[in-house]
Amino acid sequence: EKRGDFFVLTLTGDEHRLSPAAIADVLSSLREAKSQATRGSVLITTSQGRFFSNGLDLGWARSAGSRSEAAERLNHMVDSFRPIVAELISLPMPTVAVVQGHAAAAGFVLALCHDYVFMRSDRGVLYMSEVDLGIPLPDYFTVLFRAKIGSVSARRDALLRGTKIRGADAARLGIVDGVKGSEEELKDAGIRLAEQLAARKWDGEIYKVIRQSLYPELCGVLGLGVSKPVLSKL
Repeated sequence: EKRGDFFVLTLTGDEHRLSPAAIADVLSSLREAKSQATRGSVLITTSQGRFFSNGLDLGWARSAGSRSEAAERLNHMVDSFRPIVAELISLPMPTVAVVQGHAAAAGFVLALCHDYVFMRSDRGVLYMSEVDLGIPLPDYFTVLFRAKIGSVSARRDALLRGTKIRGADAARLGIVDGVKGSEEELKDAGIRLAEQLAARKWDGEIYKVIRQSLYPELCGVLGLGVSKPVLSKL
């Protein structure tokens, strides 16, 4: 939904599992936002209900009927989700994730792809469930965690212990930019920051180039060429 300078991407449903259909919808929405971006554009991603996103749709994968077919479906979702990460890292505008519920596995990854992340202090956790489920991490998940979370011990605990990280701890570890005590306060914080960012009226292409230059390893894994900044305007 476009609201003035803001593109608001709202995950709807129950647990907001990232099924093939949901992945396609999110990717389409991001590409639509990119096509309409102007100076001052900002993306806000939020959700309805108790979950931000509970990750890839493992139920759909397991319903395939055999282990090999389930693995095929899971690999398909992993491959399909990669372009979403690439789009968020190359979006020509600032991005803000308003995480008002649980963000697990690919849902945690989805939140981390944004430039800024806000969380609830009274409910919701960040959780990488792969170690508990016995599922290996895709390469771009691992590289994203290295790029976005500076603390080695925080990465270790998230990925190797499956620690469920609550808002206050996520803020202390530098994983999120702030925590708020209610849904209303959380949304207000996200909107206030988005307004501040939109007011700067930055050149979106330059913003994208600078963002990508921060994460060269991630861009390499995602197949994104890091463009050289255009200096002709100087």
